[in-house]
Amino acid sequence: MISQIIFILLFLSAIALFTRNARKIYKNIKLGKESDRSDQPRKRWRNMLLVAFGQKKMFKNPLVAILHLFVYLGFVIINIEMLEIIIDGIAGTHRIFGFMGGFYSFLIFSFEILSVLVILGCVVFLLRRNIVKVNRLASKELDNWPKTDANLILVFEILLMSAFLTMNAADFKLQQLGQQAYPLAGSFPISQYIASLLPNAPDTLIFIERFSWWFHIIGVLAFLNYLPVSKHLHILLAFPNTYYADLRPQGQFANMGTVTAEVKAMLDPSAAAPEIQEDLRFGAKDIHDLTWKNLLDAYTCTECGRCTAACPANITGKLLSPRKIMMDTRDRTEEIGKNIRKNDSFKDDGRSLLDTYITREEIWACTSCNACVEECPVSINPLEIIMNLRQYAVMEESKAPGSLNNMFSNIENNGAPWQYAQADRANWIEEE
Repeated sequence: MISQIIFILLFLSAIALFTRNARKIYKNIKLGKESDRSDQPRKRWRNMLLVAFGQKKMFKNPLVAILHLFVYLGFVIINIEMLEIIIDGIAGTHRIFGFMGGFYSFLIFSFEILSVLVILGCVVFLLRRNIVKVNRLASKELDNWPKTDANLILVFEILLMSAFLTMNAADFKLQQLGQQAYPLAGSFPISQYIASLLPNAPDTLIFIERFSWWFHIIGVLAFLNYLPVSKHLHILLAFPNTYYADLRPQGQFANMGTVTAEVKAMLDPSAAAPEIQEDLRFGAKDIHDLTWKNLLDAYTCTECGRCTAACPANITGKLLSPRKIMMDTRDRTEEIGKNIRKNDSFKDDGRSLLDTYITREEIWACTSCNACVEECPVSINPLEIIMNLRQYAVMEESKAPGSLNNMFSNIENNGAPWQYAQADRANWIEEE
């Protein structure tokens, strides 16, 4: 009875803490401006099923995709057993679903195979990060916490799967010894071999089984509450992020409504004058100027670096890293969220996304080729944030590189980017 009370208190506390942290993230995302993403629901559901569930984009690199699929499916499916563990913990039962007989044996058999595949995938990923040191996983923006975060979660998953197999191994041996509280239930293709390494003393086996059971459930609840401060939040957010992804063709930019209204008023004097908005801002300087989808992108970022590895600006040695753009956006969003919670409303801290986090050199290094958008496995769009920061620099501050200012002047004076009069445009076709 005491263990049941401890379990219930632990479980409810973990759920309450996760809910509290999830609400903070939700409020942070809602700091962004409104953006209607409710159109074409069928296409959105299809996109989510293919990209998030099916991991379609991952399969550009088949080996890594298969290993990631092992970890993804294994961790998700094995945690179906959490339902049994929760019921057992609350009711004080043991393997309550064992009555399902052959189907239960099939489930445990599948879970054990998947757990080994999860361990295999995590070990390979640890080697890639720390021994092989794949370029995109060894960039300077991953120094310190991001690198530690990635390694921690991989080690954590290995420990959780090992605890699951050890629990089953002790359980299997207790079943074979005819221990009363451990009726025959399940099929153990992997743990039956681990069982041969365990002692034969029933009391010791019960201790190992119970310790592994508690380690597994506490580990899963700890993992749940680790997600909100980890890049692995994408495990949850990848699904809404792919659902709300931009469905327009890549490279198509939306016109700014305020600018369109101004141009129409200039071309047609009889048109209604646009409403004057005192707080209007062109482009984005800080988090409040981005949309909620931009902020959801930032929280969904897996920090995998596929965007940066494909970025032609980064490849040629320029400062730009699309992954860093997303990490900076998330960090600034967190900073503003803490500011608001501390002061009840946002208190100007003299900082901003542009300049404090992201430099002018970074935003102007972008070629707007959409390579980062194409490569992202969860439909994140760093380019949209970069273009918003550019719009602010040009339209609010009139600050742009000299080459662009020359182009702007030519368009204004000559109606074209080139530095010659409109009347001379067709001269190139004349014979010499």
